[in-house]
Amino acid sequence: MRMVDVGSKDKTERVAVATGRVRMSTVALAKIRAGKVEKGDVLAAARLAGIMAAKKTPDLIPLCHPIGLSGVEVEARPVARGVELKATVKTVDRTGVEMEALAAVSAAALTVYDMLKSTDRGMVIEAVQLEHKSGGRSGVWARAHSSAKKMRGAS
Repeated sequence: MRMVDVGSKDKTERVAVATGRVRMSTVALAKIRAGKVEKGDVLAAARLAGIMAAKKTPDLIPLCHPIGLSGVEVEARPVARGVELKATVKTVDRTGVEMEALAAVSAAALTVYDMLKSTDRGMVIEAVQLEHKSGGRSGVWARAHSSAKKMRGAS
């Protein structure tokens, strides 16, 4: 194993977007919507956990480069069957931020689970995936049928 040498690469603007979902019971979802979760605001905690995870990605994922993040935005919103999550991570650096975006969504989903596990231990964390990345030598990549599109229209 080795960490890839990115020293000769140019610093460019790089963006990655990842999404995921936590599927849960209607009882758990109703508690989120009503603000009646014992531990507090589930969606705010998920957003904060996602931001923190993006910043700590090199500590969590072996061989991941520590890079300066210029922005991290995590969205968490209730939808018909649970909570949808979306993380957008930006940098101007020599390597991409796909892992940071995926780590953000994963940590946000785990936080939702943690805060609601006393209500619904059967929750399912699913569809954690990269939706889009841009910048660097490989340019732009986008998932053909993006769940990010669903996220924008979710309510």
